[in-house]
Amino acid sequence: MKKIINVLGPGIITAALVFGPSKMTITSKMGADYYYSLLWIVIVALFFMGAYTAMCSRIGATQDKSLLTLIKEHFSKGIGLAIGIGIFLVATSFQAGNSIGVGIAIGEATGTPMSIWIVTFTVLGIALLFFPSFYKVMEKLMIGLVLLMLGCFIATLFLTDINFADFLTGFVPSIPDGSIGLIIAFTASCFSLVGAFYQTYLIQERKKMSQQSVDVKSSERGAFTGVAILGFMSASVLICAAAVLNPKGIHVGSAAEMGKALEPLFGSYASSLFFIGLFGASFSSLVGNATVGGALLGDALGYSSSLNSKKVKILISIVMVLGCIVAISFGRLPLELIVLAQSVTIFLVPFIGISIFVIANSKKIMGEHANNTFYKVIGALGLAVIFILMFSNVYDMFLK
Repeated sequence: MKKIINVLGPGIITAALVFGPSKMTITSKMGADYYYSLLWIVIVALFFMGAYTAMCSRIGATQDKSLLTLIKEHFSKGIGLAIGIGIFLVATSFQAGNSIGVGIAIGEATGTPMSIWIVTFTVLGIALLFFPSFYKVMEKLMIGLVLLMLGCFIATLFLTDINFADFLTGFVPSIPDGSIGLIIAFTASCFSLVGAFYQTYLIQERKKMSQQSVDVKSSERGAFTGVAILGFMSASVLICAAAVLNPKGIHVGSAAEMGKALEPLFGSYASSLFFIGLFGASFSSLVGNATVGGALLGDALGYSSSLNSKKVKILISIVMVLGCIVAISFGRLPLELIVLAQSVTIFLVPFIGISIFVIANSKKIMGEHANNTFYKVIGALGLAVIFILMFSNVYDMFLK
């Protein structure tokens, strides 16, 4: 079991922090609005996410220096600092959405105000930081939450009447009228280069904790396993929405609305299962997202990225507290924060992608573990996807 956790732990943490309430909202809308026809994009986005997460796992397994340190040394200190600060700003901007997801999930299930649960789980998240070995605690928490989500989504799928002929046609690429926005949003959120980037830190944290080297091939397999779990959870929500809501013409604007929509159709049991899944997605992202933002800012500022560093723990706490304050003050993620996060992400992600690709390709840095032809081709195609997403977002935000 220790060997399995050693291999799968970092990949499962990455899956848990990427699969947040926003992912559940997007996949709910994809299924409710377009039936099974967008299932193919789950495979495409996860294919590129798997390749980049595997590259980052290889970097983490073979290097003692952090990825930001390597970027500072081989590109410039300015780029490394900009990436660290940028990721901190993005994490802080989106943190309120994770806090709200936790509040809604518990509040709707118990009929109590969501603000109570936002504060409760923010305090619990901060308390977890100050356990003697936070990485160990986080790893066990994320594995537990992922198992909880998997159990809920599998149970919900069993209650769902799936038309398998229509289901299979969903893997044939098509772009229904009006779906391009959701395709872009899902690809951008699922092909998460920030999540892949942080995989290097998780692998290195695991190495320090176990005080032994990590097998490169095993770390790659762990990365692909984590991404496969992410894909299964995304597809489960989409399939459930397609099978249950689409035939009834029910459209949803959030994951919470989907949970409510399931109740009159399936009964309170399925609705409760879905809200438990939403809680798992929200709380794992609340902790994981804040950890990414705080650890990478700490590394960018030269404080180290170790999760045992007090300065890093304070930075992670700041992300959680700010998310809690915004969530309680506005009850939603303010448009200004969404615009800030999108603006920073548009210009930040290409730098992250190029940095990962160049370092993973470098024989000087990676030696025999540098990218082979497969990863070079897929990595280049992934960069093309990232730049297409960037130009699309620039057009939507500034030129449209």
